[in-house]
Amino acid sequence: MTYTPIRVSREIAGRTLMLETGRLAKQAHGAVYVQYGETSVLAAACAATARPDIDFFPLTVDYREKTYAAGKVPGGFFKREGRPTTKEILTMRLSDRAVRPMFPDSYRDEVQIMSQVLSADQENDPDIVSMIASFAALEVSDIPFQGPMGACRIGHADGKLIVNPTHSQLKRPDSKLELVVAATADAITMVEAGANELDEETMVQALELGHQTAREIASLVAELRERAGKPKKPVPAATIDDALKAKIYSTYRADCERALQTKGKHDRYNALSELRKRAIAENPAPVVGDTVIDERAKGKREKEVGAFFDELAFDVEREGILAGVRADGRKQDEIRTITCEVTALPRVHGSSLFTRGETQALVVTTLGTVEDEQIIDGLHEQEERKKFMLHYNFPPFSVGEVRPLRGTSRRETGHGALAERSLEPVLPPFETFPYTIRVVSDILESNGSSSMASVCGGTLALMDAGVPIRRPVAGIAMGLITRGGSLEPGSYAILSDIAGNEDHNGDMDFKVAGTQKGITGLQMDIKIKGVNRRILEQALEQARQGRLHILRTMLEQTGLRAPRAAISPFAPRLVQLRIKPSKIGTLIGPKGASIKKLQDEFKVTVEIADDTGLVHVSGNRQENVDGAVERIRAMTEEPEIGRIYQGVVKSIKEFGVFVEIIPGVEGLCHVSELAEGFVKRVSDVVKVGDPLAVRVLAIDESGKMKLSHRATKSEVERS
Repeated sequence: MTYTPIRVSREIAGRTLMLETGRLAKQAHGAVYVQYGETSVLAAACAATARPDIDFFPLTVDYREKTYAAGKVPGGFFKREGRPTTKEILTMRLSDRAVRPMFPDSYRDEVQIMSQVLSADQENDPDIVSMIASFAALEVSDIPFQGPMGACRIGHADGKLIVNPTHSQLKRPDSKLELVVAATADAITMVEAGANELDEETMVQALELGHQTAREIASLVAELRERAGKPKKPVPAATIDDALKAKIYSTYRADCERALQTKGKHDRYNALSELRKRAIAENPAPVVGDTVIDERAKGKREKEVGAFFDELAFDVEREGILAGVRADGRKQDEIRTITCEVTALPRVHGSSLFTRGETQALVVTTLGTVEDEQIIDGLHEQEERKKFMLHYNFPPFSVGEVRPLRGTSRRETGHGALAERSLEPVLPPFETFPYTIRVVSDILESNGSSSMASVCGGTLALMDAGVPIRRPVAGIAMGLITRGGSLEPGSYAILSDIAGNEDHNGDMDFKVAGTQKGITGLQMDIKIKGVNRRILEQALEQARQGRLHILRTMLEQTGLRAPRAAISPFAPRLVQLRIKPSKIGTLIGPKGASIKKLQDEFKVTVEIADDTGLVHVSGNRQENVDGAVERIRAMTEEPEIGRIYQGVVKSIKEFGVFVEIIPGVEGLCHVSELAEGFVKRVSDVVKVGDPLAVRVLAIDESGKMKLSHRATKSEVERS
């Protein structure tokens, strides 16, 4: 059988975006090869028949970067790709969060989307190409995906918004935004952004431009589907016992309303759980005559009653919020009680304890040296070194659960990346604060928005450690409740600082982090089919007001209005200096002898960062570091004509002495320049090892120096 590949293409931001199907991975249910510039990705989607009685949608998204795509061989012992990198996990989450709400509610087949980078041109990031390929693979398959969708990246430099900025453009000093948008033709469905204190109005404009671009790409995906798409599989309508559902709703609604008003997360959950158990017990499977029902029928009935009760609780809470009553009694724009403290731990470099409602984060900052930088082996030609890391941990006890620990989850990686992205713009330049910075956020309690608690606690921990951040950052999670998915005025409510139940039962999780001046981080997940500009503007303004309230509370409660003037006494002391590249060999010495002697003498670590002569000196005692720095400057400085040096006599000759004026640099002081008048024997004036002040009279082209001790004497001394 022969296959004819089908291609569609369009110019997006000055580069050709090409989609092709029918040539690669033809046994997949849907497969699309996408090329943008010279970056290309293949995505394939398959579905398996649902398992019996499954009550959730099993979706798996996988993304892998083949190192051959960049002409590289994998590092490490095994020389093949291993577990996914942080970049790969974050890209998986981008696609997953975008497509998950775009399937029918009753669809239960297991769906797997796999994408892999085949070529990387170093300028067009494959993550956006992967998202487009994944959307298109679902669209041309028989899987009932409710697309089409598109995705793009928006940047901001030179005062202008840029569609799909290149890697070089994103690295420009004036780059202020990196925004990823996924959308259908009608609305935005997913947002991920890092920004350099961007104002809300510009952010809305960027979101709108992202939607316009994603809409154009979605139309290209639709064109491919029209030419090569398979008929979609029908989704059987869920069978519902309407009489049983009506009974559950009428019998337990009042009790459910009371249970939802219970104060405290666990008390509320327990009250609902007990009511749910009662509903199941009071509504057993029907028995015909004396026939005893089997366990399978009993389990099915319990699951059915439990599902109806969960729907009831879902509807009751949403109706209450739309009526102006949140489960914990707050107003729609009200922030939960905040308590925070700094120096929460005695020996660490910086720490804070941030509590908002029933969410608590213990955040610790550690300052390291250049040796502690993270080396990232990715698809880029140049090795990347990461100087700031934020790691987020979500142990099971934080929500009162028991579960095994099997490494860092995708969720932990994603939440840590969001908090890291939100804090990074306010960090000092490495040139003025040459430390590697690691922030760890351990979530001790969780009831909504622990990633934003990590941002707030991270700010305080950095300030406590003496990191001179530009401005403090705070974060808040916004929610949305709609009536039947309607976005018309009066049919929705925007909530500030959502709790866990409001996230679970709501239509949107919109996290916004920033300073008093502007936004630094943004993440939005939607459960409905998207939101419009009006919702975004209202949510961002309400988030700004909440963010400012949180910032004021943080600074007032801790009394820490600015970063501490000095870093922690337990942190390493680090000084950065630059020497001439030609002097690197002098500093290192033969077989490293000079640098080793220096480190042993002063008990410091000396690191030559690069071939430009950048040197880092670190140690536990400031006086040792300062002493080593002075020695390095002396070893690597260039002699100056006319300057007086306090030298040391290294050798004596009949015609004069050789004096070391700086470590490793000697010059000749002729016998005639040793003293006023005639000197019969040099040894009568000086001996080897004697200190001797000399002035540099001349330096010839070969670097030989003419020195004079006599010229250091003043006119009074001479007379």
